[in-house]
Amino acid sequence: MAEPATRPGPRRPRSGRLSRSAEFERVYRRGRSHGNRYLVLYAFPRGGSDGPRLGVSVSRKVGGAVHRNRVKRLLREAFRARAEDLPADHDYVVVARPEARELAENEGLEGIAGSLDELLEAAAK
Repeated sequence: MAEPATRPGPRRPRSGRLSRSAEFERVYRRGRSHGNRYLVLYAFPRGGSDGPRLGVSVSRKVGGAVHRNRVKRLLREAFRARAEDLPADHDYVVVARPEARELAENEGLEGIAGSLDELLEAAAK
């Protein structure tokens, strides 16, 4: 009998995610954006200190459901690894560009993390 699959690490609590469209809209409209070939990052200081929150947007232009979910999973994992270094009072929205699929396929987590790190460094300045 096959064993159940195990997760690579602890999941971020739901409070660490943006889920409502109003939260996304606030970050899009009032936050600052930084982009590169693969991703666009929006950052907005919201107040509060319950840790940085992440919202992920991956359109169908990136690919089918399998590819979109892989890109989202890699983005969340890369963000989780970096969350301790980020201000606790910020909301972030990451929008994946179509080229993010190629990056995820070719370089995996290292490529996505590198691209995200570049944008987080730009947002911190």
